[in-house]
Amino acid sequence: MAEIKYNITQHFGTLSEGSKGWKKEVNLISWNDKAPKYDIRDWAPEHAKMGKGVTLTKEELIALRDMLNKMDL
Repeated sequence: MAEIKYNITQHFGTLSEGSKGWKKEVNLISWNDKAPKYDIRDWAPEHAKMGKGVTLTKEELIALRDMLNKMDL
């Protein structure tokens, strides 16, 4: 399996933290030297490991924001 290269270009914040120190973060990440995308996923301390997550383009992130703004939370 090929190694996945990533570079966190901007950290926006942490949504939650688990008992073992893993954090669900919102970041802007360049995957395999491609244009950065918005990313929500769990990270181990020091970003040593990552969990499954979702990666969004700017347009997808805006669409998600608009949907969340319409919800009665």
